[in-house]
Order: sequence, then structure tokens, then C-alpha cells
Amino acid sequence: MILTPIFLTAAAALMQPAAEPAPAAPDPAYLAEQRQALDALSEADGWRTTPSGLKYRVLIGRGTGERPTVQDRVMVHYVGRFVNGEVFDSSVERREAATFPLGRLIRGWQEGIPMMSVGERWEFAVPAELAYGAGRGPIPGGATLFFKVELIDIVDEEPAQR
Repeated sequence: MILTPIFLTAAAALMQPAAEPAPAAPDPAYLAEQRQALDALSEADGWRTTPSGLKYRVLIGRGTGERPTVQDRVMVHYVGRFVNGEVFDSSVERREAATFPLGRLIRGWQEGIPMMSVGERWEFAVPAELAYGAGRGPIPGGATLFFKVELIDIVDEEPAQR
């Protein structure tokens, strides 16, 4: 199993060195750039905003109607990018869809993916407080993250039952 920045298990988090120094506070100019990237997304371009601050837009709609809950496992294809457009993770580039327990993913995905129907492709702009906050792995503290996500399926715990 490949661990991605989105899917860090509790075991992986516990395996980090105990003496690791606290991350430095992000530069105020960097934080302003992250906020500006979110503020630039407009309703005129199809962006909507949830009460928590998650921004999303539908790229390809009219899925099957079946929607996951946070308790479900989902199969997705996704591309994650930083504000500057740099890809930090992509199941598309690996050419292998990823299956995750939705409840173990970042809060932005826990909120956004249940709004999708199987077969749809959406784009999410996830503020740091709904993603990795102070940072983790290759994700710097305060980072706004952009994801294009295609919800392929809702996966049963026991694949033979489906």
C-alpha cells in the first residue's frame, strides 16, 4: 500500500521521530498567498463555499445518485496540487485508483466527497484548517490544497459482497 499525504494512518504518524522539532511558523507572505488563492475563486466560475470554508465546483456531474457517507470506503482518482500548480500527489499519474476509508482522510474530503455522486468529478479548494493545518510530510504548514477528485465507487468492506 502506498501512503499518500492524504492517507496517513495513525501508525504512520506514530512512526515519526519523537525528537522532531516543531515546524517553523509559516511566513506571513506565504499565508497571504494561500488566502488570496481561495479568495480568487468566484461563483461566476462555478465555485461554491460551504459554511466551513471548503470551496468546490462540479466539473462532471450527473453521477449515479449514490453518495457515500463518512463511514464508507471510497474508490477515487485524484490529483492534488499546491496553490502554485505543483502536483504533490496523483493517483492519475500512478494509473491506479485509490481506495480509502473516508473517515480517515482530511476534513475537506470528509465534507466534500459525501456531496458527490458516484461517477462525478469535482474540484475542491481546501483551506489549511480543513487539510493539514501546521503541515505534515511534504505539505507545508498553512497550505491551501487543490484537488480534482473523481468518485469511482463506494466500496464495501468485503469486496465479495458487492
